[in-house]
Formats: sequence, C-alpha cells, structure tokens
Amino acid sequence: MEEKLRILMCEDDENLGMLLREYLQAKGYSAELYSDGEAGYKAFLKNKYDLCVFDVMMPKKDGFTLAQEVRAINAEIPIIFLTAKVLKEDILEGFKIGADDYITKPFSMEELTFRIEAILRRVRGKKNKESSIYKIGKFTFDTQKQILSIDGKHTKLTTKESELLALLCAHANEILQRDFALKTIWIDDNYFNARSMDVYITKLRKHLKADESIEIINIHGKGYKLITPEIEG
Repeated sequence: MEEKLRILMCEDDENLGMLLREYLQAKGYSAELYSDGEAGYKAFLKNKYDLCVFDVMMPKKDGFTLAQEVRAINAEIPIIFLTAKVLKEDILEGFKIGADDYITKPFSMEELTFRIEAILRRVRGKKNKESSIYKIGKFTFDTQKQILSIDGKHTKLTTKESELLALLCAHANEILQRDFALKTIWIDDNYFNARSMDVYITKLRKHLKADESIEIINIHGKGYKLITPEIEG
C-alpha cells in the first residue's frame, strides 16, 4: 500500500482547522493539525512531512516566523500560507519567506486541495528529473543542471524554461495539454500565466533552432507538441 503524504497544518481557528483536516484526510492525505505556531514547530522537529499549510495570524508564533524556522531546517519542503490578510505587502512578504502558494480567506476546500496537488506534482516532477538527461535530436538536455547542449555549445536555461522543456520531452511527439502544463509549472492556468507560457515556448524554439529536425508546434485549442526524430531519457 502506498504511504500517505503527510501534511502539517497550523490553524488557530478550531472549526476551520478541523474541517480542513477532515477534508484532507478524506482525500487520502495524512493531515496533522496544531492550533499555534509553537506547537507546529515542535511537531515539525519530531516528524517528517511532505507539505506545510500555515495560517499567518497565530498565537505564540505567527505563520511567517514559523515558515522561516521551518525553511532553516528544510529549504525544500513546500509551504502554503492561509490568511485573511490581502494587502499586497503581506502577500509579497509571504513569497519572500519562500511560500509556494498564498491563499486568502475565505476559500473553498476544492481550491486548497487543487493547489496542494499542483504543488506536489511540481515537487515530484523536480525529483523525477534530478538524474534525467534527455537526448533530443542533436541536443543533450540535462534537467538537473538545466543545461541544453549541442556541438560543444552549452546554454543555461532558466528554471521555467527547463521545467517546460522537461514536460515537452516527457510528452515528446505527443500533445502536451496546455492546462496541464500551466497547472504543473505555474500552478494557476489564468490568462496572464498562459501568456507567460507562450513567451517561454518562443524562447525554447529559439534555443532549439540549431537542429532543424526539432520543432515545437501549436495544437489549436489543446496545447503543444515537441516533434523530434529521437528522444531518449
């Protein structure tokens, strides 16, 4: 039996916290709930978790402080903030600390689980590609180092370029669904992220133009397809 993913939850609203915990457990997660930041931090020191969900305004230790302390121990664990604070400065502060997502109250249970699933997909994707090297036509793509190489020339890709190219490689000569790519890399498939992805597709086309046998084509209404005569990973 596959081990359940463990979520550390810190929420001082008892009713909301219990509701969230029961919902996540019903979705197949192992969710542990604590009502203040100090108790949450002690639990984090004792146990291993796959993701954290922290309320910002909590007694004893607020969510921002808790996240900073958690990040000092584990720089990779995903963190989602829940908060009623909607000021731009507060949201930016959350992302500066290293939040993977920031959800303002009120929100739906479905939205929270969608965001959790999107983040975990992205984390799993990064882990899966840590040792992956793809051969794309004349190119070699090292997903861990984010380097695209051809004929002794090495191009360092940005994180978004690398993540998008890795998805295209994983679906080589097949359709990469547009909404799947957006939710996997950008988490949200809104208009602005969709335009952003179009820009990155254009950048990848420029990087790959040295091999005329490779092409990224648009599939109208569906997504993109990486056309390549050879793909090994």
